[in-house]
Amino acid sequence: MKKTAKAKVSKAIDSKEMLLAMEELEKENGMEPGSLLESIETALVTAYKRDCDSNADNVKIVVDKDTGDYHVYAEKEVVEEVEDGNVQISLAEAKKISKSLEIGDIAQIEIMPKNFGRIAAGTAKQVIIQKIREASREYLFNEFSDRKGEIVSGLIQKADGGIVVVDLGRLEGVMPLKEQVPTEKYHVNDKIRAYVLDVEKGAKGSPQVIISRAHADFVRKLFELEIPEIYEGVIEIKSVSRDAGSRSKVAVYSPNENIDPVGSCVGQKGIRIQNIINELGGEKIDVIEWSEDPSIFISAALLPAQVLAVDVKEEEKFAQVIVPDDQLSLAIGKSGQNARLAAKLTNWKIDIKSESQFRKILQEEQEKENNIEYDENVDTATEKSVEE
Repeated sequence: MKKTAKAKVSKAIDSKEMLLAMEELEKENGMEPGSLLESIETALVTAYKRDCDSNADNVKIVVDKDTGDYHVYAEKEVVEEVEDGNVQISLAEAKKISKSLEIGDIAQIEIMPKNFGRIAAGTAKQVIIQKIREASREYLFNEFSDRKGEIVSGLIQKADGGIVVVDLGRLEGVMPLKEQVPTEKYHVNDKIRAYVLDVEKGAKGSPQVIISRAHADFVRKLFELEIPEIYEGVIEIKSVSRDAGSRSKVAVYSPNENIDPVGSCVGQKGIRIQNIINELGGEKIDVIEWSEDPSIFISAALLPAQVLAVDVKEEEKFAQVIVPDDQLSLAIGKSGQNARLAAKLTNWKIDIKSESQFRKILQEEQEKENNIEYDENVDTATEKSVEE
């Protein structure tokens, strides 16, 4: 292994300005100095090459971890005969630096250009600031990436009918139009809660947090926050379907037979579910008990409508549902909303018929079968007549 030695020349530059700049930016970004030293040293080398010696490929700059002072070294290989004085040093000269140096080792000779102190006070500081900003952006990106799927709170900064911008503290959250609830009105300085849908790298690498109040998982997370049994895993949310601002359906289940999952979610006198409804601006919520039996689950999913019968085709995941005549419009819902949400909640295709509609279909099928039988009998009689 090659040994190195540093020349005993000590011409440390006053580092007060650099230390102050680092402390200020580190406090601002909540970062430790140790994580930036390598970037700072690289930035100082870049500044040195740009302003002092563009051909200095063997320059190394080290930042003192305790004082913040930085030292510029020229690294030269120890050789018997010097062919290039810029990158090589004779053994005799190397011994003046350190007696332990031998042929093939690298000697580090501290150098300090006269004008580098002035350059470092300006150029190096700018580069350091840029490096810290880049590191801070990466830190924030990673921090908020870990918060995907969580609910965050903030103050609305911008709400002009397009995107809504929310101050989340160290970052801004952006809520696109499609992630907003159509029935909600957003106003600047209003406090708001939203679901972290995604974290992206925007312009210049800045993290951009995409938030939503319309996503079905926003309802799921609100249930986790308001219902201790869900947070503790005693009750499980099996699925959620939502028409944001109007109605949601939530299927819940508990493996413990002694626990009523629906009752636990609704709470005494509906106080638990009311907190969620209030957060959603009055959006209606149907809490349904999940069942492994698709017929039972589909019947429950169509609440508040009553169901007479469910005929399922497992392979096609198709269900034919029969409801009383006076329940048909309720089962389908306004603009098909109830049926649509039930289908999404169960992940089954659902066809709803009233009792009278179903009886009529059965009657028509029976008449069709009778006509076929009659035609066959007529054909048979005709054939016999021809034979005779």
